[in-house]
Amino acid sequence: MNQYEVMYVIDTALEEQARSELINRFSNLVAQNGGTVDRVDEWGKRRLAYAINYKTEGYYVLMYITAPADLPRELERNFRIADAVLRSLVIRFEGPIPAKREPLKPFVAREAAPAAEAPVEAAAAPAAEAAAPAEAPAEEADSEAPKAEIE
Repeated sequence: MNQYEVMYVIDTALEEQARSELINRFSNLVAQNGGTVDRVDEWGKRRLAYAINYKTEGYYVLMYITAPADLPRELERNFRIADAVLRSLVIRFEGPIPAKREPLKPFVAREAAPAAEAPVEAAAAPAAEAAAPAEAPAEEADSEAPKAEIE
């Protein structure tokens, strides 16, 4: 028996009851094929990295299972059949099951943002000063060229 980590993304248009039935269906599939479900983590609705079938959000579910070697193929087949599953991934997992993750907290901007911009402006100033002298000799060279032609 091997340990597997199963991640799948469900369409958010699915109602709460239908979504829980789908999650239970996949858990029962593991049990029917001689495996055990160690833990099911529902991460909830999250934004997708890219649009899948014109959908930008998905409901993420992470499942840790212990199962025979032929079960991942059967799980992947069922994921492809289910229309509500947008993406899925089954990988072999070794070692103890990690602790349950806390949900992400919303991003809060720092209040010290203006102070962080000051060094960027200061760094840009020496670069502008260094560029100005480099342009000056080019102008002098242009002004000397016509004099040489006149003489």
